[in-house]
Amino acid sequence: MQQKRSKSIKKVTGKVRYHKNFYSKYLNNERDIIVWLPPSYKMKSQKKLPVLYMHDGQNIMDPDTSFAGVDWQVDETATKLIKENKIEEIIIVGIYNTPDRLQEYSDSETGNKYIQFIINELKPFIDSTYSTKPDKDNSAVMGSSMGGLISFLIAWKYTDVFSKAACLSSSFYYDDEKAIRLVKENSEEKKKFRIYIDHGEDGLPRGQKMFAALTEKGYVIGTDIDYYYAPYAEHNETAWADRLSRPLTFLFNAQDS
Repeated sequence: MQQKRSKSIKKVTGKVRYHKNFYSKYLNNERDIIVWLPPSYKMKSQKKLPVLYMHDGQNIMDPDTSFAGVDWQVDETATKLIKENKIEEIIIVGIYNTPDRLQEYSDSETGNKYIQFIINELKPFIDSTYSTKPDKDNSAVMGSSMGGLISFLIAWKYTDVFSKAACLSSSFYYDDEKAIRLVKENSEEKKKFRIYIDHGEDGLPRGQKMFAALTEKGYVIGTDIDYYYAPYAEHNETAWADRLSRPLTFLFNAQDS
């Protein structure tokens, strides 16, 4: 189905474009997509940029659509880090959730269809519409809670498409800690990706268990994994906004580009 591009809307910091009612044949549903563009971006520019795909897209930059009226402020944070030359310029794609969020963000049949939607429908559309670097080294996913879980699953299962993932306050407890078991039971060689894991009190002890499982498989702190524990942090958008600069800097450090 042909996707329609809407006009730019000035409700958030920087340039933003909405793609309303984006249809997925895999899931047979529609959702809105919001795309944030860095300060110097021009639609016809020859400069190619990395892309960060974020789940729960209505919560990441627009307080009018966010849960409880509080957003992640990814637009403000990314703008600040880019201007300070702490991260490279990136494009951020917010994928709105649906009433099927729990199933779409888990290692289920619906979850696998959600991943196929991102890889085979949304990503090709973004790469053909915007000036992107489509390779795995410049493609990342990020989310919190169940969104953190599906971010991990995408990077773990499809390292040929996404080589970076940020998992904030992730629901690694879900389905009897299935994601942690995937790591522990993996007998193949170390997967090549960079992953960020954090949590507050909400992630104890599963966030620690996932971090430990990955380090036992050879992931090195500061190189291909970063782990952060935020004491007393709550499980909400305000807490994730407060520590957002850390995963952005780890995944898109300007000094690494």
